[in-house]
Amino acid sequence: MPGNPPTRFVYLGPEGTFTEQALRTIPAAEHGIRTPARSVPEALEAVRAGDADAALVPLENSVGGAVPVTLDELGTGTPLVITREVVLPVEFVLAARQLTGLHRIRSVAAHPQASAQCRNWLRTHLPDAVVVDVLSNAAAAISAATGEHDAAICAPIGVPRNDLTVLADKISDHEDAVTRFALLTRPGPPGPPTGDDVTSLAVMIDHDRVGALLSVLTELAVRGINLSRIESRPTGKQLGVYVFFLDCGGHVAEPRLGEALQGLRRICAEVRFLGSYPRHRWSKAAAGEPAPSQPGLTNADFADSAAWLDRLRSGEPT
Repeated sequence: MPGNPPTRFVYLGPEGTFTEQALRTIPAAEHGIRTPARSVPEALEAVRAGDADAALVPLENSVGGAVPVTLDELGTGTPLVITREVVLPVEFVLAARQLTGLHRIRSVAAHPQASAQCRNWLRTHLPDAVVVDVLSNAAAAISAATGEHDAAICAPIGVPRNDLTVLADKISDHEDAVTRFALLTRPGPPGPPTGDDVTSLAVMIDHDRVGALLSVLTELAVRGINLSRIESRPTGKQLGVYVFFLDCGGHVAEPRLGEALQGLRRICAEVRFLGSYPRHRWSKAAAGEPAPSQPGLTNADFADSAAWLDRLRSGEPT
């Protein structure tokens, strides 16, 4: 990260969540101050208010999709930027205060993302149980420990911390499920390009203009910029007005992405820069080199064409 590294970290708590586990993979956080927050908005507000240097919050899950509250917070309020992403494999267990038969379970506490990843297992093994949404996997474990609910879907880390008993392990429907987390700070100069970066944006388009979204995508496509994610969220202003969240391959310092941002600025009602940061390489399958750019659409091609235009404007021979 550019500048002084953060030392005060806040994360979606309470303790014992996958978010805490993900945060502790960051060396500065492992040696810094880690404070749990009760919600994503509370975590991000601590950074906005200067009470923390950085916040780690869940952004999306490979099974459950995007985390709406995180997107909503990024698209509104005082701007924050992503400086790092962490991708963490996710494994769930069903736990309770004591060993009991599954047929006795009537209520299960679970974070919505957790229950989404265990939907088939729940349907098969606990078809009559009521799944109750809670704020985090740790909150689920706590509610089972206090007897508020019969059992909880939680992270393995939550079992010993809450003196629970595992009733079933590896209950996720998808063995390769992962969650992507974003480390957010107040805006500042992004770190230098690494050659394999992600740039995140939130753009608002005119909802009553034909082809408005196509125009946005064209600004990226004509410059050979890969769009790895697009997600829409309502703005709350009126029906049909949305913010589109984009993850693009590349870095704001690179010429072609810079050109694309300029193009988006011209055609969009609003463009919010959410950061350029290194892509997290989390598996062997993802550890290869980035996909090559099309001929004429590499960073070197854009730099060469910009230099050519400068020579034209200055009257130099081309």
